[in-house]
Amino acid sequence: MTIVHFDWLSLKDFRNYRFVEIALAKEGITLFIGANGAGKTNLLEAVGVLATWQSFRGAPPEAMVREGASQAVLRGQVSREGRSVLVEAELNRLGRGRLQLNHQAVRKLQDLRSALAVTVFSPDDLELVKGGPQHRREYLDDLLASFGPKYGAARSQMERALKQRNALLRAAKGALRGAMAMTMDVWDAKLAEAGEAVAQARQELVEALVPRVAAAYGRLSRWAPGSSGEAIGLQYQRSWQGGLLDALQAARPEDLRRAVTTLGPQRDDMVITLGGLPARLQASQGEQRSLALALRLAGHGLVTDQGGSRPVLLLDDVFSELDANRCAALAESLPLGQALLTATEPPAVSLPLAARARVAAGVIER
Repeated sequence: MTIVHFDWLSLKDFRNYRFVEIALAKEGITLFIGANGAGKTNLLEAVGVLATWQSFRGAPPEAMVREGASQAVLRGQVSREGRSVLVEAELNRLGRGRLQLNHQAVRKLQDLRSALAVTVFSPDDLELVKGGPQHRREYLDDLLASFGPKYGAARSQMERALKQRNALLRAAKGALRGAMAMTMDVWDAKLAEAGEAVAQARQELVEALVPRVAAAYGRLSRWAPGSSGEAIGLQYQRSWQGGLLDALQAARPEDLRRAVTTLGPQRDDMVITLGGLPARLQASQGEQRSLALALRLAGHGLVTDQGGSRPVLLLDDVFSELDANRCAALAESLPLGQALLTATEPPAVSLPLAARARVAAGVIER
């Protein structure tokens, strides 16, 4: 198993950090303690940006630049198989940013994913279970993108075809005239081809996740999966039946009326059940949190097995959201490798701490 970890991290004008540089333990948990608003989550967000070129909080680049500054600069050294990789990101308040690996511009995000990966646990993960379908689609898409460039290409083709089809539907204003019908046929075919590939990949991923999620949920909930009727179910639910091309053509009158594509992978969902009932509506808050954590642990395990290396764990104040039993179960379930954990106070469970630091107003003290 390849060991991948950050050796150090440097932030300049990022969020509430004017400048900070910190060395990180390569294995075990580094605990960052501080009050709310001190900058703990900002630190994990910076690691996430270096690994994925996006904020796991959904923030745009300009929102991550410190007030009064025009640019934020993030740097981190990653060690992988005895080699060091320098990752640098520039976020601008105005204009495009820049991402580099060893001083070379990153042209494909897959090159970045090949260098390092992260798994994020945060209180917002509850939306994976109780939120809308978009959260679950993003979860599946992020995992699939970690496995190689093939899925990303299919998804890009699908999104391009969907964008063009929706633009044509808006331009049609309820009726296709002249050559519009032939153009719609072209985009239907392109959307169907790429969309079928996206849906199939998602469905196969869901099937692979089922036993892993069930096992992780069983550990977190302190009972074996299936006992007491609490069996876990995951099912990929398509928004159409039969072939996608036929479905798109059949839906064309309704799509023209609404000026939007009403079916396809962009409207699919992953249905999660607990004991045969929809977890989104019937599970308790504690059960939903355990399910969300189980989804993250299962995804982390799949990425580890597929890529041959363990992603860096980013745990943003997750222990404060759990009861004592689930805290202890999560502590026992955390996989090996480098982990960065934030908390307002030390968790009331035994953790394999490698280092500990205090965060206060954008300053980190060992």
